[in-house]
Amino acid sequence: MLRALLLVVDPSRTWEAIKNDKHSVLRLSFQLVIPLLLVTAVGEALGFMHLGVEHGQVTTTVVKAPLDLAVRYESVQAAFTLFIIYAGSALLKVIGASFHRRHSYTECFTTLGYCITPLLLLRLLDGVPAINTWVCYGIGIFFAISLLYRGIPFIMRPDPSNALGLFMLCSLLLVVTTGLAHFVAQLVLEEKFLAAH
Repeated sequence: MLRALLLVVDPSRTWEAIKNDKHSVLRLSFQLVIPLLLVTAVGEALGFMHLGVEHGQVTTTVVKAPLDLAVRYESVQAAFTLFIIYAGSALLKVIGASFHRRHSYTECFTTLGYCITPLLLLRLLDGVPAINTWVCYGIGIFFAISLLYRGIPFIMRPDPSNALGLFMLCSLLLVVTTGLAHFVAQLVLEEKFLAAH
């Protein structure tokens, strides 16, 4: 999880170290993705339960979220995040193949798994009601895309003539999928979707 922070501070050196490690999907899942997802989910949920959540459009009030709402919200967030990482890696492999280079699923998973870490880390700030959730998402997706820009050449090593096209297409898909997932999760938090009866 330390590398998730180092990627933001020193991306070139950190990507080089990640490239040299060559971890498996299973190892990355249990050393990076799942622990980071759990830590940020617990931190965000504690923020919702102790600091509160803003409700209302015209006049906003801060209400402390009950445990069941926090669990539903974090479950939806976690499910979408895991789907985006695992299915997105398979899609990234297919997209990479269309640019005339075969990539392994592990390369794609490594790239996407590390690139999505800023979004996960900024969920901790999302638990503070004074900070707009879309500001946290916007900052997170900005850093995710900047990591993707550096990660694709380091890990996937596409042909230089195809690297920009691969980056642009993957960036668009990352913004759309994570934005849609965040929107649906917000509907759960506002109890407009999957509300308790």
